[in-house]
Amino acid sequence: MLTLVLLGAIGAQVSVAAGRAGGGAVTTPLTPVETADLRFMREEEKLARDVYLQSYDQWATPSFANIASSEQSHMDAMLRLLRRYQLADPAAGAAIGEFQDPSLQALHDNLMALGSTSELAALKVGGFIEEVDMRDIVAAMDRSQHADIDQTYAQLLCGSRNHLRAYAAQVSLVSGTAYVAQMLNQSAVDAIVHTATERCGP
Repeated sequence: MLTLVLLGAIGAQVSVAAGRAGGGAVTTPLTPVETADLRFMREEEKLARDVYLQSYDQWATPSFANIASSEQSHMDAMLRLLRRYQLADPAAGAAIGEFQDPSLQALHDNLMALGSTSELAALKVGGFIEEVDMRDIVAAMDRSQHADIDQTYAQLLCGSRNHLRAYAAQVSLVSGTAYVAQMLNQSAVDAIVHTATERCGP
């Protein structure tokens, strides 16, 4: 099931929730779990952006800058959902590398320490982040009861698949060996990296 989800078997036909029209607040309340997931995903997308920006500063590998830009668009998508549901933004005013969620703060710090050792290590960190993102997005989609949230998550999931493809290709180029899955099942990762880049978004 996870492989099918990661390959995009869901999301493309998700309808927009009725309250989405006009971009205003919706009337159907979120569950506490949905609220927590939206806040977490906003910061998790920030973690990806921040790590990639810092990795580009250190290694000047173009992939880091390109994917950081895409992660900013993911952050923006999550911010739109937070505003639609009138939720506080946990990333408001936070500098690069700063997070409200202590688990994300610790993860950021650990990944930056690992990625600072070599360009290859930094590229593998990028792949690890994208695998974690996909795992967490799929879990959040399973818990979501709102179609507009599902649609945004599906777009983020598509983006993460593309990012993993890019990092896997860079890892192979630098190391001369195939990319090895770090969080997800190897067969699921192989099914992603051996298929073409997708067009994400509406």
